[in-house]
Amino acid sequence: MRVEQIWTGNAYRNFNYLIACPQSGEALAVDPLDYDKCLRRARDNGWDITRVLNTHEHDDHIGGNQAVVEATGAKLLAHAGAADAIPGMDRGLAAGDTVRFGSVELEVLDTPGHTMSHVCLLARGDSPALFCGDTLFNAGAGNCHNGGHPEELYQTFAGQLQNLPDATRIYPGHDYLENNLRFTLDREPGNADARELLDTAAAQDPADALITTLGRERRINTFFRLQNPEVIARLRDQFPALGDAPDAKAIFLKLRELRNSW
Repeated sequence: MRVEQIWTGNAYRNFNYLIACPQSGEALAVDPLDYDKCLRRARDNGWDITRVLNTHEHDDHIGGNQAVVEATGAKLLAHAGAADAIPGMDRGLAAGDTVRFGSVELEVLDTPGHTMSHVCLLARGDSPALFCGDTLFNAGAGNCHNGGHPEELYQTFAGQLQNLPDATRIYPGHDYLENNLRFTLDREPGNADARELLDTAAAQDPADALITTLGRERRINTFFRLQNPEVIARLRDQFPALGDAPDAKAIFLKLRELRNSW
């Protein structure tokens, strides 16, 4: 499996992706908003885009669909529940479905929270990878402002993402790494891993972005650090009603609440 992360350079800081089978040359375009860059990158690599997949229905993820489909004849895939929001869908996806092209097999995860019709794609095997749209960001988590729900996002993190192996590479829908690290350090000033990474994040070119792993996310992403004593203590200072032993869900929801206005 070959992966091309495509930096759009737009105001929303979107990443688009091409996932290709090197043997057959077939490729899947994930959220190809910047269709010119996606089509050019596929052409430069000698790949044939046969499928387009939207992780969810927001405009900054579906806006390039028509242009890519018209240029390639690709089939359009997305969460089955997004059929009314994404024009021209050819296949609705559900948890446990498989997206196959050439030798590539990607498992569909139903990951509500950012929206209620959100999917992630998981490559298993010796080199696992997660294409996570706006569910999981580098050092952060998706918001729930436009059709989502924070309790569902917590269940996605706790019930699905938490169970994936440390080696899983993370491919998010946006570059928010620097600001998310600053939020982690606001919540956990003693996090040496986040502090060390911040200088790298501030200096990086998003067109050649750092690819984290889930193991690293567990060290730098406050939404995975719900048992950390410093995180809990600082939250309790702001929200005394949390009590002495708040559960993980309560911590997650308060962190998401704070991040909304941070």
